[in-house]
Formats: sequence, C-alpha cells, structure tokens
Amino acid sequence: MILNYIWIGLILFAVLIGAIACFMTGDASIFSEILNSTFGSAKTGFEISIGLTGVLALWMGIMKIGEKGGVVNTLSRGVAPFFSRIFPSIPKNHPVFGTMFMNISANMLGLDNAATPMGLKAMNELQELNEDKTKASNAMIMFVVLGASGLTLVPTTIMAYRAQLGAANPADVFLPILIATYFSTIVGLIATCIAQHISLKDKMVAGVIVGLTLLVGVLLFLASRLSETQLTLVSSVIASVVLLGIICWFVLQAAIRKVNVYDAFIEGAKDGFQTAIGIIPYLIAILVAVGMFRASGAMAMLEHGVAWLFSLCGLNPDLAGAVPTAIMKPLSGSGARGLMIEAMTTYGADSLVGRLCCILQGATDTTFYVLAVYFGAVGIRDTRHAVACCLLSDLAGIIAAFAIASIFFV
Repeated sequence: MILNYIWIGLILFAVLIGAIACFMTGDASIFSEILNSTFGSAKTGFEISIGLTGVLALWMGIMKIGEKGGVVNTLSRGVAPFFSRIFPSIPKNHPVFGTMFMNISANMLGLDNAATPMGLKAMNELQELNEDKTKASNAMIMFVVLGASGLTLVPTTIMAYRAQLGAANPADVFLPILIATYFSTIVGLIATCIAQHISLKDKMVAGVIVGLTLLVGVLLFLASRLSETQLTLVSSVIASVVLLGIICWFVLQAAIRKVNVYDAFIEGAKDGFQTAIGIIPYLIAILVAVGMFRASGAMAMLEHGVAWLFSLCGLNPDLAGAVPTAIMKPLSGSGARGLMIEAMTTYGADSLVGRLCCILQGATDTTFYVLAVYFGAVGIRDTRHAVACCLLSDLAGIIAAFAIASIFFV
C-alpha cells in the first residue's frame, strides 16, 4: 500500500515541479523531457530485467542443487545449536529450522524475491506453533528481524545490475556490503534478544556475535591499510573465491549423493527465469516514476538540499545523491532497486553515489514489505516489538553504508 502512495506522489510531484519550472522560466520543453523520460526508463527497466534473468536462473539452479544434494540440511544442522538459543520456543529438530535456513540462505546469496516463498512457508510453520494466532510470537519476530536485516554474503543481483550498467569491476562492492550488512544484522539480533530476554551472555550467542565482530574488525583494519585499487582487487578476489567455492561445494556434494545435478539445476533455473520475468513490471513502474521525478528537476532539488545539510554537518556532500535510496529501502525493495539503478545510470556505476546506493541496497532488506507480507500472510495483527527492532537494524545498516563507502571509495 505504501508503495502505491509513493508511486503516485513521485508522478504528480514531478508534473507539479515541471509546471512550476515552466511558469517561472517560460520553457515548456520540460514537459517533453518528463514524457521522454517515461519511454527511456521503461526501456531501461526491461533491458535490465532481461539481463538479470540469467543470473537468477544460475543461482536458483545452484540453490536447487544444494537443496537436493543435502548441503542445505548439513548447514541447517550446523546452525541448529545457535538457532536453538535464539528460537528457544521452537522444539528441537523441528522442520521449520530447515525452512528458515533456506530463506536466510537465499537472502545471503542476494537472490531478493527468490527468498520470499521460503519465508512465507517458514511463517506458516511458525504460526502452527503460535499459541495466539493474532499476535506475533517471539520466534516469528526474531525470524522477521533476521530477514529484514538483509544479511548478505554474496550480493548476486547487485553485482548483476552493476555488470549490466557497465561497472569496471562489478564485485568491488562485495566487502563493503558484507561489512554493512553485518552491522544491520548484529544490531537487529541484539535488539531482539534484549526485547525477548534472550541472554547475550549465553556462550553460543556471545560466541557468534564476537566471532562475526572480529571478522568484520579484521576486514575494516585491512581496508584502512589498503589503497582503493588494492581494496577493489581484494574484494574481487574474495568474491570470486566465495562464489566458485559455493558452486563447487554444492555440485560435488550432490554428485556424491548421486543426485542428477543437471536436472536439479534445470529445475531451479526454471524458477529463476519465472522470478526474473515477474520483476519486470515492478521495475519498469518504479523506474518510470523516478525518471519523471528526476527529469522534472525535483530530484536535483532534493539532492542539493541534502548536500547543503551534509556540508553544514561536516559530511561529504557528494554522498547526498544516495539519500533517496536510503529513505526508500525500508519502504520498498523494488523502489530502492529502481533508485539504485537510476543512480548508477545518472552518476555512473563506478561513481561514489552509484557504489553507495549498491551498498545501501545490500545492507538491509525492505522492513515494511517484509512485515506486511510475512505477518499478513498468516493473519498476524499485533506485531509487538518487530517494527522497532527492524527499524533499529535499518538505521544501523544505513549509517554503516555511508561510513564504509567513505572508507572504501573516497
């Protein structure tokens, strides 16, 4: 619903600003520019969506191989001790652990919409365990917060968009996104643990938090010692090793278990194709609205205003161009994706703003979309502390994204 109002507002405000500009300058060509932007944006949205089809087909095919090869079950058993601590109300070895891990795995691989079906399945299984069917259980809230925090290990679709838009090295945002999403996830996890009286002194919970913190601390220390060129190289190498490692592991595990790897890949790839095709109308819709908003001059006014505020606060005004994406991200995934693409198209995929928008896109998920879809699907009306914990997670991820972009790319 909120995206409906955002979309209407962008279009009407664009026309209003265009009319004001025409009245003040006497130049009626602004209306032609706004209209032409709709055709250009629609074409861009279609081309990018089609280009994304191959990437989604690839990774959903790989995920299907991992699922049939038992990798997902293996990983699920591996995280079970930690999950049993943060989901204490769920019976041990309950099938929902595997479903939740599948959803989190899809998010970690940056597969966006592909994670939603598994998330809805997990919510239905959690609802079966829920005593009050209209009030969110602690397990539901923890699961939603972890999902909304957008934990991303491999930003697959973001790198695909960057490749489509001409980035010299699409993987150069790999480490920045990994670090930014750590902050959003860890803050969301800690906030939810405090709200649910889950002990942060528990050895398993504390061990995971400390371990992740040390890893990110090492990455930030290395980042502070390397030049931008070296950082880009290191990020690219790590991304390549991780991606190739995942593919080889999934394929070998499935082959050992005598799974028909090829057929499994085809089955998953078909789902990826359908997912990519389903994105097209949403991406075109938001790109058209944002294109009109920029063509009218309204986006420039917003960015100049934010840049002025940044300058007053002693911050880099060049970062202002990414603020619309930061604002949109908690509200709408497709909206933020459209703004990210629009920013890379306008400023360049390798510009500071273009890279920062990619980091913002990978740092968190779409809080209000996740809350509306996941809780709405099971009829939950009282979400309790879910919104507060999710928004804290978002804030941490956004602040981290701006800070990390300044370290890596300024």
